[in-house]
Amino acid sequence: MLRVTGLSAHYGRAHILDGVALEVGPGEVVVLLGRNGAGKSTTLKAIMGLVPPSAGSLRFLGREIAGREPFEIARLGLGYVPEERRIFHDLTVMENLEVGRRPAPAGMRPWTPERLFALFPGLGALRDRPGGRMSGGEQQMLTIARTLMGNPRLILLDEPSEGLAPVVVERMAEALRALKADGLSILLSEQNLHFARQVGDRATIIEKGRIRWSGAIPELMAAEAVREQYLSV
Repeated sequence: MLRVTGLSAHYGRAHILDGVALEVGPGEVVVLLGRNGAGKSTTLKAIMGLVPPSAGSLRFLGREIAGREPFEIARLGLGYVPEERRIFHDLTVMENLEVGRRPAPAGMRPWTPERLFALFPGLGALRDRPGGRMSGGEQQMLTIARTLMGNPRLILLDEPSEGLAPVVVERMAEALRALKADGLSILLSEQNLHFARQVGDRATIIEKGRIRWSGAIPELMAAEAVREQYLSV
């Protein structure tokens, strides 16, 4: 679905990403792990075209997307859920969902509000509530739901568990497992290893803009020295 090779990116003169490489297969959840400032969010933004890559290849569904505009990348079927959520606070839940609506590709079961309310039951009871009057967890679910209304084949999900209560994180994990079972591919940026191991198939660790380790989640859980070196606080 997605193959990233030799990805480099800068903010001004600051070199943030250096030769990042990773892959996401069909129906797979790959977790990009790392401490604050490691380059996780920049990697997702570079893939989505929000940060122009200075080098490397980004292939999505066999097409090179490096250098394309974000709206062009979205139209190809790549969804993006930003860390900042960025819902429309003055719009209701239903109106936020309508903003994200795009036709489903041929042969794909389209996402509808009712289908999303089955995935996120709490949103159904809030369909007429403005986004600004929702809790952080509700806003996070709405952001994911709005992205799904675009009927993507793969979503980039940036730190969805950050700042959420443990019970909400568990609900989020249940929703991501359901999306995975439905065949959606996910590249998940995370710091929360407990959350990552609940939903991920493989993990890739980034540190100072470089990939330091990649492997299956069980392999990571068995590699205490790797976790201690790159993920401990």
